[in-house]
Amino acid sequence: MPYTTLENISAQISEARVIELTDDESLGVIDSARIDEAIVSADAVIEGYCSARYVVPFNPVPAIIAKCSLDMAIYNLYARRVETMPEVREKNNTLALKMLEGIASGKITLGSTAVVAPPTNGNTPAQVRTNVRIFTSNKLDSY
Repeated sequence: MPYTTLENISAQISEARVIELTDDESLGVIDSARIDEAIVSADAVIEGYCSARYVVPFNPVPAIIAKCSLDMAIYNLYARRVETMPEVREKNNTLALKMLEGIASGKITLGSTAVVAPPTNGNTPAQVRTNVRIFTSNKLDSY
């Protein structure tokens, strides 16, 4: 389940702008595959940061994660079409990444709706595998 949607994106930027950012073929319509690609890319970054502390994918999606996904997906759409990134889009993407860094470090928590991943602090028992002994004392006694 994606953390943001075309409807969320359309609430932030106009439909004409979404068409401009996705319509490489000049058909005058939104290319939903390019929207999905921008969202998947944003969500992959989010899960990369959050998987150290939380079970991903999130369900339900915490509000802060939805906001990060929205800002990063919009940034991804602009990045594929414009040479100079609008300042607000650059700023929103940078803030989203800083929030994700805070989540990954534990400085920011996602509240009670997110499932915390089990700790991996090295306190788990070691597992050792050994090979079967070829020269046992019984085999050596026969020589």
